[in-house]
Amino acid sequence: MSKSENKTKILILMSGSIACYKICYLISLLKKNNFEVKVAASQSALKFVGEATLEGLSGNSAATDLWHKGSAMEHIYLERWADIILAAPATSHLINRMANGIGDDLLTSLFLAHEFKKPFLVAPAMNTAMYLNPATQKSIAELKKWGLTILEAASGVLACGETGYGKLLDPELLFQEISLALKNSSSKKVEHHVNPDRTGLPKILVTAGGTEELIDDVRRLTNSSTGKSGEALATYFADLGFDVTLLLSQTSNVEVKSFYQTFRFSTSASLSDLLKQQLQTHHYHFVFHAAAVSDFTVEKSVGKLSSDQDMVLNLKKAPKLINSIKQWSKNSNVQLVGFKLTSGLNQSEVLSKVEKLKGQSHADFIVQNDIHQLQDRNRHEFQIFSNNLDSEKVIGVENLAQYFSLKIGESL
Repeated sequence: MSKSENKTKILILMSGSIACYKICYLISLLKKNNFEVKVAASQSALKFVGEATLEGLSGNSAATDLWHKGSAMEHIYLERWADIILAAPATSHLINRMANGIGDDLLTSLFLAHEFKKPFLVAPAMNTAMYLNPATQKSIAELKKWGLTILEAASGVLACGETGYGKLLDPELLFQEISLALKNSSSKKVEHHVNPDRTGLPKILVTAGGTEELIDDVRRLTNSSTGKSGEALATYFADLGFDVTLLLSQTSNVEVKSFYQTFRFSTSASLSDLLKQQLQTHHYHFVFHAAAVSDFTVEKSVGKLSSDQDMVLNLKKAPKLINSIKQWSKNSNVQLVGFKLTSGLNQSEVLSKVEKLKGQSHADFIVQNDIHQLQDRNRHEFQIFSNNLDSEKVIGVENLAQYFSLKIGESL
């Protein structure tokens, strides 16, 4: 295990304030206490503290530009990397933009990419009048309501020469608040800071697990699907606050969560009924059809077949449920994500299979993976095909979920 794996990872968002010098001392304090530190600094913050200083203190290059070549996804990667995020100094400009959902630079885009699974602290620093301005106070109250921790500004002599509220907390106090937030987050379950009725939120339907087709009263024709990847997608989207419904196979023993709705299916026919009912009743924005549906059904025998002699099973081609999803959907603009599991095919053969499935189902995306790489789903490679069969590759289910969380946001 590398030394960095033992360290708590903190991301500091620095906006432009004379108080930036305090954060330089805080970075040193964090490093001395076995933290790994990365800094994302606004262009105005760099007027007070240079990139070389931030890199020298933290040991990592500072992120400074959302549009820097090779950094277009930095607002996602940095947020996912961190165990805790601290916005300090947080100016009125940054706080008001965060509270109003504006993502026009690196710092605000980082906040919009926040998943609310980890602590996010905000340490204001500004003139007293700016701090007490109704707009700023309203924004602070809104951020508190969303679950962020506001480290209330101290009172004292400000850089402008006035005395009053708006002074950034001293580095030692900030360090204590960071330590307390980490302790509290490790001692309780993740809270889901979402509207309980989820009205107006993106509505997601996920199918997961394998169907089983009855041979007789005790025997089944099934497959090896566990439903783990589909359930992981459901959990990820629900953590983001989306309204998620999971259709999960009876054979799957994955732990289902209380913060999304779950229905169970067994046969392809029962999944078909569930899918049709859900799609015709509710206005889903995205459907992730990850269930492994049997391609064949069996003419079921009554009772238990005798095992005294050989038998022949007649397999009947089953309907492709994915081909009916858009037809059943109450939302004519529903986005459909289909999944294609292949076995040892080359890229040309994969492309042919994907093209066929996309043409038949009219899916907006096809996620392809290979059964020979399923040993570790956290390192498993997925290939995502979109329009014109352009493809991107991601590693692991969480990165797959991150990819589609952005697509969901873009579609609304």
